[in-house]
Amino acid sequence: MWKILLQEFYGDLKTQKLRAFLTVFALAWGTITIVLLLSFGEGLRIAVVDSLLNAYDRVFMIYGGETSRTYEGLPSGRRIRLTEQDGELLRRTIPGVELVSPSYGRGGTRLRAGDVSTTTYMEGVYPSFEAMRRMYPVAGGRFLNERDLAERRRVVFLGDSIAKRLFGGASPVGQTLLIDDLPFTVVGVMQRKLQGSMNNGPDADRAVIPASTFRAIYGPRYVNHLLVRPRDVESAEEVKAEIYRVLGRRYRFDPADERALSIWDIIEEEKLTRRIMLGIQIFLGVVGGLTLVVAGVGVANIMYVAVRERTREIGVKRALGARRRHIVAQFVFEALLLALTGGLAGLAVAAAVVFIVDGLPASNEAMEYLANPKLPLPIALGTVLALTAIGLAAGVFPARRAAAVDPVESLRYE
Repeated sequence: MWKILLQEFYGDLKTQKLRAFLTVFALAWGTITIVLLLSFGEGLRIAVVDSLLNAYDRVFMIYGGETSRTYEGLPSGRRIRLTEQDGELLRRTIPGVELVSPSYGRGGTRLRAGDVSTTTYMEGVYPSFEAMRRMYPVAGGRFLNERDLAERRRVVFLGDSIAKRLFGGASPVGQTLLIDDLPFTVVGVMQRKLQGSMNNGPDADRAVIPASTFRAIYGPRYVNHLLVRPRDVESAEEVKAEIYRVLGRRYRFDPADERALSIWDIIEEEKLTRRIMLGIQIFLGVVGGLTLVVAGVGVANIMYVAVRERTREIGVKRALGARRRHIVAQFVFEALLLALTGGLAGLAVAAAVVFIVDGLPASNEAMEYLANPKLPLPIALGTVLALTAIGLAAGVFPARRAAAVDPVESLRYE
């Protein structure tokens, strides 16, 4: 049966070469359009979300605020300022908290290596800061560790950009760096990363030292902010409520007073970003889908023409005993073959374009967002399923019309 269907399809194709070619081209073009739109949209989504998480990986940034309600006889308008001990309190008393780090900050810090000097924003933190800010070291170096913290070591971890400015192409690890004229040993340099959200500048231009060392040198009483990561993002709201409760009890403010603390919720920001990017992908998919629908109309047209031009042939087949389902199968098969031929050719071309563009080196940060297409399996499978559906839809209606032809009338058709 398949051999007969293929022979008939090939015979019809020879008589309708131009129309068939244009139909296959339209389907290929539509497939290329939708696959490239979705692939570039997927790449943009991944880059945007990663750039956010590269700055703050599912954390709360907690700042002290000002009370807006009276509480237990205390007036409103009291300033709440956080300390390093508050972070330890949250870690001990809230089971849903996984990681905590204080952040002491100092802008305009002077760094000098040999004859090269610069200024930067420097932070004093805990070792857990590495995971929460994705400040991972390049090979041969490390981030700050617990021993650095306990012994108040003068060690520093540098962003990749500031390390290059200070040391050029040489490896800074193990070398001495002067920070505000005090000697520090460089223990690591950050891997390059795409960062879309910033706090006092990009991490690439940052110097990081142990919180204990920062406190010993500069003597701050209060932290700039606390970084807290919940164990489970699904329980983030409960953890946030517990933070207000625990610190509210410590500083005697109403736990419902949201102005007493300022919490930058990166978890909620990530969810919002993902929803926005999903909306963009849906829009791109609809635009590409409409192109495929137009191509499907072309398949339906060529099948209707084939029915009209082969009316006598259909009548002969019906007169010789061919059943309606045989006629339906013939035209549905031809429509599916046209749709899949054009679609798979377009999918192959689009996949090649995605592979080539994704392999190009990014010359700047904008290119890391835009020239970063990805073709995941669901998009490829979804495109193939869409093509199959278009082929069926474009073939069923002409096929039913062909099967309904009266054998006697069709033999007299001119």
